[in-house]
Amino acid sequence: MTTNSDPGKNYRLTDKDFRQINVRNLLFNQVGWNYERMQSSGYLWMILPQLRKMYGDDPEKLKEMMRLHNQFFNTSNFFNTIILGIDLAIEEEEGVKSRETVAGIKSGLMGPFAAIGDAIFGALIPAIMGAIAANLAINGNPIGIFIWMAVAVVIMVFRWHQLKFAHKEGVVLVTRLQDKLNALTNAATLLGVFIVGALIATMINVKLTFVAHLGDVSIDFQNIADMILPKLIPALVVAGIYWMLGRKRLNSTRVIFIVLFVSIALSALGIIGKM
Repeated sequence: MTTNSDPGKNYRLTDKDFRQINVRNLLFNQVGWNYERMQSSGYLWMILPQLRKMYGDDPEKLKEMMRLHNQFFNTSNFFNTIILGIDLAIEEEEGVKSRETVAGIKSGLMGPFAAIGDAIFGALIPAIMGAIAANLAINGNPIGIFIWMAVAVVIMVFRWHQLKFAHKEGVVLVTRLQDKLNALTNAATLLGVFIVGALIATMINVKLTFVAHLGDVSIDFQNIADMILPKLIPALVVAGIYWMLGRKRLNSTRVIFIVLFVSIALSALGIIGKM
């Protein structure tokens, strides 16, 4: 590459570069994850070949940009290449002069995109597809697993194409989305809450089977609970599990075993049963 006074400005990304970045993103995005800088090592490694092409003529400039991209970074795995594409588009135009702009864009966008990605891909889609697959499984239908596979493929295709789109749009994409990020996050979060509530009511089939007999009077605790609030028992079960997951010495594996043992014990004692 011909030496120039502003390394980075003479190189333009090719389709081969996009493929290389996408493969690294899909397979190794979390490589080197740590509590100090989280995804920074993976972010740097994804674009390291392109940085070498941009700044390879000036080792000091290359080191400077590598240090920049190894600063703290953490966002949704499903939207990280949008930030990356905007970053590379700016560096193509401005070279090393873009370091402050790039740092600002990374720090400014990683939070909103993390919220959107967690709401949509971490809660909404798994909840909806999990409900569909679980209902199919309960009825003995194995199609649910293929639905999950199809969704995974669609998500990977989405992640593959967003890099080139973000690179093409560049900074314009940020200005277009600026007023819509919070609204999209809030809408996805609210929809996710509705889905979780529906799952609690439809998928957690627990009821009180214990009936107290006081002389000629029988007290059906399940009817009393339904009079207070329909599906109260499933809601209390979820609330109890949520509380346990917040304890320091409890993790998801331990909570699963606690739920199993308590369920078996209460069922054997005739206190709870399946609706």
